Amino acid sequence: MTTPTVPPYRRVLLKISGEAFCKPGGFGIDGEELQGIAGEVAAAAKQGVQLAVVVGGGNIIRGAKLAEQGHIAQATADYMGMMGTAINGLALKEMLEKIGTQARVLSALNLPSVAETFIRGRAIRHLEKGRVVIFVAGTGNPFFTTDTAAALRATEIEADVLLKGTKVDGIYDKDPMKHKDAVRYETVSYRTALDKQLKVMDLTAFSLCMERNLPIVVFNMKHPGHIVEVVRGVPHGTRVVAG
Repeated sequence: MTTPTVPPYRRVLLKISGEAFCKPGGFGIDGEELQGIAGEVAAAAKQGVQLAVVVGGGNIIRGAKLAEQGHIAQATADYMGMMGTAINGLALKEMLEKIGTQARVLSALNLPSVAETFIRGRAIRHLEKGRVVIFVAGTGNPFFTTDTAAALRATEIEADVLLKGTKVDGIYDKDPMKHKDAVRYETVSYRTALDKQLKVMDLTAFSLCMERNLPIVVFNMKHPGHIVEVVRGVPHGTRVVAG
């Protein structure tokens, strides 16, 4: 497969789950996994695109599960989850800087001691200067997922595509972990994904992408080199577009 010499995108938003920061089934931040992610992100940023990243926080804390247990109000649990994303974002930023890639952390919550507060113009300015911009604390509001934050930030910065890194190589008609006969889609329309209730993103995030006609690429980010290749237009995973 020939890799395109010129990336098809000018500006990209990459969504990384919190679980990507730890070993499978693990918890917290694993140094080797962090270094691997940072290396992939740094390599992608050198491909001639402006790169923004939204990080999840499930490796630190899962607010939704805390709320389900009934001991903590969901709003509070969600704010705790936002703090988890900030921990991951700071770790990613430090590792990127360590390997020579400039990065900035912009937070939807006011965390002036460790991160810049999110301002759209400031984020775009950092991107234009070639810095990796890491968005943390979700949307800054409870009851919204980091998938929704990714869709929102991608829309705000006028990204050309939203790349969602997962542990599977795209979108299937059913769970490939449970069904050996699951079929992967190479391309699927927003409408088909909705009608078939395919697990792309939560409904709010997906609806925002559909309304703005923002393409989504779902791919396996754990495979070495996939982030760089997807940024360069190599067709990995599944692409979600208008029907």
